[in-house]
Amino acid sequence: MPPGSRFRKLWALDPDTVYLNHGSFGACPRDVLSFRAGLLAELEAAPMEFLVRRLPGLLQSGLEYAEKLTGAEPGSIAFVPNATHGVNTALASFGLRPGDEVLVGSHEYFSTLNACMRHCAAAGARCRVVPMPFPARGPEGAAEAFLSMVTPATRLAVIDHVTSSTGFVQDPAPLVAAMRGKGVEVLVDGAHGPGMVPLDMQAIGAAFYTGNFHKWLCSPKVCAMLYVRPDMQERTRPLATSHVAGDFDSGQSAFRVEFQWSGTPDPTAALCVSRAGEYLASLLPGGLPAVMEANRNLVLEARGIVADALGVGQSCPDSMTGAMASFELPWIDPPDPPLPDWIWMDPLQRRLLEECRIEVPVSYLRRERLRILRISAQLYNDISQYEYLASCLRRML
Repeated sequence: MPPGSRFRKLWALDPDTVYLNHGSFGACPRDVLSFRAGLLAELEAAPMEFLVRRLPGLLQSGLEYAEKLTGAEPGSIAFVPNATHGVNTALASFGLRPGDEVLVGSHEYFSTLNACMRHCAAAGARCRVVPMPFPARGPEGAAEAFLSMVTPATRLAVIDHVTSSTGFVQDPAPLVAAMRGKGVEVLVDGAHGPGMVPLDMQAIGAAFYTGNFHKWLCSPKVCAMLYVRPDMQERTRPLATSHVAGDFDSGQSAFRVEFQWSGTPDPTAALCVSRAGEYLASLLPGGLPAVMEANRNLVLEARGIVADALGVGQSCPDSMTGAMASFELPWIDPPDPPLPDWIWMDPLQRRLLEECRIEVPVSYLRRERLRILRISAQLYNDISQYEYLASCLRRML
């Protein structure tokens, strides 16, 4: 098996697996894992000192880094466990009413679709799924699909920055502006945004943006951001209520206070965000922008090799490609009801893992009857690993 790039030894990944699935959960470098272990040791040695006296300052430093990284206004970002948590927080706080409509794209991650359905049902609102094109001819396709479905009842649109299964990068700013012009607020699911694509929250202009730091910024797991535009912060509350602003004389906003403490935390993943970002930036002379560009260039080269092996065309233009690429496979019916496993594994995905030790996901978009193989590219990968995947696919198919 190909060993990966010269950076491979910096990550703790299993050396006996060709890991082409960074997009699902990320992977944390050894340096950042070691830094977190030190924080955990400090926390357990002196819980009161760490959680009560030191934590506010440590969190503030991490949040300032996140705001600078994402172009957000000071005081507009909170740490949350993951993007799913951020989506549910925004939906719960938005104030849906009976008769309202929420639009959500058909390529949305399944948990976001589930959350939209559940919150709408609880409020007496209607969740409408917007059909997304595949293959994508250009970024205007998604915008046209959303705008065509706006009605006087539409109050919120949930859009992707980077689609999960298909990996399409779509600049949300033009659609956010068009939606706001129609009186519709926007929640951007940016689960793959931080560390994959440049971000500017103020330029995007969305009411909410949530993204994971544990994916492409390579922080430890259970670490994400929820951006809330300043005019929306007064109504936005964490899903779990613990302390409220009146419990402290800190001078911070209710938004910042309530999200910083919603029960006894393990804050060490969040406290590693700046360490992870700075460590990644140190690996290439051009810093994080160079890391993003290197990952994009690798996946652009790799997707041609994999597409040739599968005998399929490209699923989107180069302009919509970040650090992931997707390929359509022939449809097969997954079991219904599913097997008693945690999640059913596609037979091709299982064979690639068991016979070739390649970790790569195959997912299903049932509404469109799309079966999708997706590759990811991170600094620890190199082109020989995708050539190996292509040779395995040719043999199996």
